[in-house]
Amino acid sequence: MSAKIIIINIFSIIISIFTAMDNDSYHVLGVMSGTSLDGLDLCYVHFKKKSSWCFKIICSDTISYEPQWIDTLQSAIYFDDKELDELDENYTEFLSDRILEFVKDHSITELDAICSHGHTILHEPKKGITKQIGNLPSIATRLKTTVVCDFRVQDVELGGQGAPLVPIGDKLLFSEYTYCLNLGGFANISFQKGEERIAFDICPVNIILNHYARQLGVAFDDGGKMARLGMLNEKLLYSLNELTYYMKQPPKSLGLEWVNTHVFPLIDSFKMNKKDILCTLVEHMAFQISQQIDHSSEAKVLVTGGGAFNTFLIERLKKLTASAIVIPSEEIVNFKEALVFGLLGVLKIRNEINCLSSVTGAEYDHSSGKIYEY
Repeated sequence: MSAKIIIINIFSIIISIFTAMDNDSYHVLGVMSGTSLDGLDLCYVHFKKKSSWCFKIICSDTISYEPQWIDTLQSAIYFDDKELDELDENYTEFLSDRILEFVKDHSITELDAICSHGHTILHEPKKGITKQIGNLPSIATRLKTTVVCDFRVQDVELGGQGAPLVPIGDKLLFSEYTYCLNLGGFANISFQKGEERIAFDICPVNIILNHYARQLGVAFDDGGKMARLGMLNEKLLYSLNELTYYMKQPPKSLGLEWVNTHVFPLIDSFKMNKKDILCTLVEHMAFQISQQIDHSSEAKVLVTGGGAFNTFLIERLKKLTASAIVIPSEEIVNFKEALVFGLLGVLKIRNEINCLSSVTGAEYDHSSGKIYEY
């Protein structure tokens, strides 16, 4: 073999190595809107695949919803098909504009994909229904970037709950923790059991706390201060803990429909003052969460989501479990879900599993989501 051919072969090998390296490096923007309507979370992150996945959050932000959007998104569950289609178009436009502003404000030039959850309007997996708005193909055209989105629909079509989807990120990015607990609109938990990842929604959290806080004239109960001033109602606490959802075995998930049907009417039937309601709800949440955690001092529980800032809730949870409750950096607390949806998008681009049947109950593990090219 001539020296020229050897040099060409070596050069080809080097090119292949660098190409493979590039294929394991992604700059993406994860976008998440939760059911608690706290706002739109955007997280620009660099993922790198080495022996395992690692990440670096470069910048992030939460864009609060204006009151008219909160009212619309809360009411959308009652929209007819025509109204829902119109909302989907309007929200896709709104979402695109906010993303473009974020990209401009942070001078982002390197972007492989935007990975967006959209906003859940309907979620009744038993009926084969899940609907997230903001996932229309036009979003890629408006953003002029590859968009990966609509992550839940395929799982429901495969007989799954379509939720929770974050546990694949817990497994790949936060495996040093015994449990990953997210306190968002709902509390959901994720943990490893043998070879399987187990995860499910535990109970409603901010979706109901914020509902009653707004009736007191504030967007949310800052630090649980109002709940701390309330009195525990044992009868309401007992009734909440007796809801049949808590007796079910996973996989299972919750949606606004369940809260509207089973939770709000029950609470309102007690005709209590709002601070007592908040106090009782916090105790209910702490109890239900503690039931899903091993009472071991060796267990570590990573707590993220807006509820991690509810000091009163965290105090009550610590009282009910011996496990170490770990609250990470504020950036991880606030943007973990957006971060993980960025990873879900990367896995979809790579055609790798991003949805676990052990978590959702789907027929098999799969790579979920839609990829829109502009």
